[in-house]
Amino acid sequence: MSASNHAAAFALPAVDADGRKNLVGLSRDELEAEMLSAGLEKFRARQLWHWIYHRGATDFAVMTTLAKPVREKLAETYAVARPTVVRDLKSVDGTRKWLLRMPDGQEVESVHIPEEDRGTLCVSSQVGCTLTCRFCHTGTQRLVRNLDASEIVAQVMLARDALGEWPAPPDGRMISNIVMMGMGEPLFNYENVAKALKIVMDGDGISISKRRITLSTSGVVPAMKRCGEELNVNLAVSLHAVTDELRDLIMPINRKYPLKELMDACRTYPGLNNARRITFEYVMLKGVNDSPADARALVKLLEGIPSKINLIPFNPWPGAPYERSTDRAIQVFGDIVNNAGYASPVRTTRGEDIMAACGQLKSASVRLSAADRAAIEKVLAEKDAALAG
Repeated sequence: MSASNHAAAFALPAVDADGRKNLVGLSRDELEAEMLSAGLEKFRARQLWHWIYHRGATDFAVMTTLAKPVREKLAETYAVARPTVVRDLKSVDGTRKWLLRMPDGQEVESVHIPEEDRGTLCVSSQVGCTLTCRFCHTGTQRLVRNLDASEIVAQVMLARDALGEWPAPPDGRMISNIVMMGMGEPLFNYENVAKALKIVMDGDGISISKRRITLSTSGVVPAMKRCGEELNVNLAVSLHAVTDELRDLIMPINRKYPLKELMDACRTYPGLNNARRITFEYVMLKGVNDSPADARALVKLLEGIPSKINLIPFNPWPGAPYERSTDRAIQVFGDIVNNAGYASPVRTTRGEDIMAACGQLKSASVRLSAADRAAIEKVLAEKDAALAG
């Protein structure tokens, strides 16, 4: 299924909050058009943009630069909606995970990871996932639908609500970076992701620089160039294997876009240079992809691509078919890659106690039954067949 057909097939149903239209997620032009259709002046859109995205307001009554009759009229027709927080979990390491329910009852997760010099919010783009990466628990779930731009932006806005970050301070933001690394494949929902990120990057609102936004893809080759040209955000590529044979097995999307095509798309990614490198994500699977020979093959595969490699210790989940590589194997692997001139930091596992670590989103900390395993295998087989079609 092509990316465009995929977007149409898994679009959000038309659901409004209490019959009112949600203004979150509308572009500037769309917001202006809404004001004109409501019989209001075009400049009201600029005022609303400031209140919604700079001040974080959810109630028209507090938007005091608008006359009271205008506020009342807006409240009758429109909403500034947030998802419902179903669960708010905090890890011992400070990581925070929210389970969010959308207006139609579907649920996704987003994660805030605080660090000394930054705070990163991991944002989801789909309910479930199209893909069947064998090491990722989200990949064992059916794709229900794409998130629309309002639902993607709202994850950022809700996190800022929870962290008390309206308006954003000029320095020391608790949410300074965005990574599109949550549930779903962002490039299979490109239109909505792009629309949302343009709102996030807008200097008069949330104002997070494109230099601080990273989009992660499993390798949807046809959309990668467009992403670079239109958004110019940082690119991360989930690689995880250095041969087509292994990548076909653990990341079946490789059968559609094999390594040569993927590496060519990386080499020609717009804006790529030594200052703006591609990040390759490489999950360390014990006895599968973590040998010194694999490390040397990785170095050869990345030749000529300005890049760094994030080595990710595998984060287990109930029923996972793999184990985490040993610390020694990860160190040897990293040393080989680093000595070849590629930065290869080992990602610190965060939020593991609340199932918020990489690859764990939408997991339940329970042991799987035989019936559960059979159901997962059925889902994987169906998704593999759809991807190949």
